[in-house]
Amino acid sequence: MAEIIINGVSRTEFGKGAARRARRDGMVPAVIYGHGAKPSHISLPAIELGKALKTSNVLLDIVVDGKTELTLPKSIVRDAIKGTLEHIDLIIVRRGERVVVSVPIRTSGEFDRDGILEHMNNSIEVETEATSIPNFFELDLTGLVAGLSLYAKDVKLPAGVTLVSDEHMPVVHLSVRSSHDDIEAADTAAATAASAASTAVAEAAEEKKD
Repeated sequence: MAEIIINGVSRTEFGKGAARRARRDGMVPAVIYGHGAKPSHISLPAIELGKALKTSNVLLDIVVDGKTELTLPKSIVRDAIKGTLEHIDLIIVRRGERVVVSVPIRTSGEFDRDGILEHMNNSIEVETEATSIPNFFELDLTGLVAGLSLYAKDVKLPAGVTLVSDEHMPVVHLSVRSSHDDIEAADTAAATAASAASTAVAEAAEEKKD
């Protein structure tokens, strides 16, 4: 579990104008809250924060005015076009407490290559100790046959981690690939139906003329 120290500064100005100035100076407005503490408004260096957030569920030791708070990113706002960090909410966590987080899933193993693999959900929610959050879970697809799915319950969780997502939530589905003959047959059927409909319309028009 990654844990990164970032030095921040207190914010004394608020509003859109102040936020824009902070971002121009390479800082990201942030709020720290949780455990009954009064929300703390701070700014964090954008480059350091951006690098840290490349790791999912990273723990951040935020140092402001000589005080350190262990936090977990809760809500991240990015510019819709540029993708740059606009704002971040951080929730205070304590060592030893359990938290609910969403953890990414990676797939491995050989499956039926005649099928088309569809990723239905790329992460699952679990409850785990705050300082032991897995970076990702691995789902083994070995032997998966076309037409079948694997679910949240099929993801092997390490000791101390419990599933929060619905165990029947599909994670991947291996669709049956349509053969060339099936595609041609479907195209022919569609063309025949269209031709029949066109003929019927033409005949109805002729009857009206008569």
